[in-house]
Amino acid sequence: MPTKTIITPPSRFALPKLTELWEGREVAYRFGARDVTLRYRQTLLGVVWVILQPLLIAATFTLVFNKVAHLKSGNTPYIIFAFVGLLAWNLFNGTITRAQSSLISNRDLVSKVFFPRILVPLAAVYSNLIDLLVSVAFMFILMGIYGVAPGIALVLAPVWILMVILLATGVGVVSAGLTVRYRDVNYFVPFVLQFLLYASPVAYPEPDHYRWVYDINPLTWLLAEFRWSFLNLPAPPMWQILGSIVVPILVFVIGTIAFEQMERGFADVI
Repeated sequence: MPTKTIITPPSRFALPKLTELWEGREVAYRFGARDVTLRYRQTLLGVVWVILQPLLIAATFTLVFNKVAHLKSGNTPYIIFAFVGLLAWNLFNGTITRAQSSLISNRDLVSKVFFPRILVPLAAVYSNLIDLLVSVAFMFILMGIYGVAPGIALVLAPVWILMVILLATGVGVVSAGLTVRYRDVNYFVPFVLQFLLYASPVAYPEPDHYRWVYDINPLTWLLAEFRWSFLNLPAPPMWQILGSIVVPILVFVIGTIAFEQMERGFADVI
């Protein structure tokens, strides 16, 4: 006798069912793998762009902030200081950007096939992790050239990578759900991300003036921890370390709950 599956809408304030996410993991993998393939298909340099783009941006930041504005990065070569900041930023920015447009890009599949819809924006993590791993490998080569060695805090680097992913994914799934109903999000999210790039100490050291403004920005905490782990810079205050764990988890949980609520009306408007 064939089994019967009854599909019901999620209850209010519900998290995604882990069993459904696990059963649909192949869907997330396929979405992520396809994203990688489409981005580098018919390109002359292929995955080299993963290295070339942040390297050129880091060189530009070095010229503008170090050579022109005379900002200092201590004993760390400025280009490496900026490159490490871009590791965290590109992971954050790329995850949100690709997640935000993922449902609209796959509207036919979303409206006709049943699977946990949250897997579509979550798949953005896959391609961004590949980009990150390639960039980290090149960064170690760059550090070897400049004679920069990481410290024992390098063992904590996976923790900060995970926290950036959770923070970006929490924001990304909400923006993906909102984009289904409000296309204005396509214009709003890039503007906010562009603002955050310069409002966060990605390309420059955290300034002494208006420090409280930077201290309330979770990206500031994670950038400091990336540099602590990879560049052996001084450890951030304990409250920042704890906040860097608690805040991304809260953002991710709240974001997934909000997405589950918005998912109830996707089929009607997408």
